[in-house]
Amino acid sequence: MAWSATQYLKFEEERTRPARELLARVPLDKAARVFDLGCGPGNSTELLIERFGTDAVTGLDSDADMLEKARARLPDTPFLGADLASWQPDRPADLLYANAVLQWLPDPLALMERLLDHLAPGGVLAVQMPDNLDEPTHLMMEESGAAGPWAPAFAGGRLRRARLPSPAACLERLTLKGARVDVWHTIYYHPMANAEAIVEWVKGTGLRPYLDAAGPAHRDAFLADYTARIALAYPPMADGRVLLRFPRLFMVAVKA
Repeated sequence: MAWSATQYLKFEEERTRPARELLARVPLDKAARVFDLGCGPGNSTELLIERFGTDAVTGLDSDADMLEKARARLPDTPFLGADLASWQPDRPADLLYANAVLQWLPDPLALMERLLDHLAPGGVLAVQMPDNLDEPTHLMMEESGAAGPWAPAFAGGRLRRARLPSPAACLERLTLKGARVDVWHTIYYHPMANAEAIVEWVKGTGLRPYLDAAGPAHRDAFLADYTARIALAYPPMADGRVLLRFPRLFMVAVKA
């Protein structure tokens, strides 16, 4: 599946805020080997460079369009194509930073356990994952998927992401790996112009696999069905805007 950096960046400030807040909890004064896992178009990488310097930071992503935009944005920073499910640094890292990416991979907690093994002593694994599968944005994807001639492509919830590991599971298993772990959960409330703006937001991330599965013949009809459901799920406030509720799970693990 290919992503669109341009679509993703339509809400750059809102998407970068959790990345900034995750980095603020990383307890490192300096770091020489920093990897931005799932760097996307480079907005999170830019934060890491501001804190640790250009020479310390490398961005990794599996998507060619994201890497192209990141390299154009930060031409002095190395950006590498990588499959995070199997990637590992060639020597221990000081910071492995994963903002809004591990939720797309099978068994993110097992992956976090493995990544801890590739940190230097005192190194940090910092993770943020959207926890929004029970939000209308995602529930309506499933409803629209079952509602039209495209339904066979969505049978059995095959596109639905797996649920995140619980905070307790993250704390317990990473602590057993010898890490000091901080876990927290934040709910953001984003005022959006209208229901169509919410649809534009999710077209850059969670909705994209559904639109791809609907196929060119049904894409517009699927999008119209989904937009109508979103308009009902997010009623306008007094000023006409709608409020997008967006929960996120954060975790910082420091290797002993």
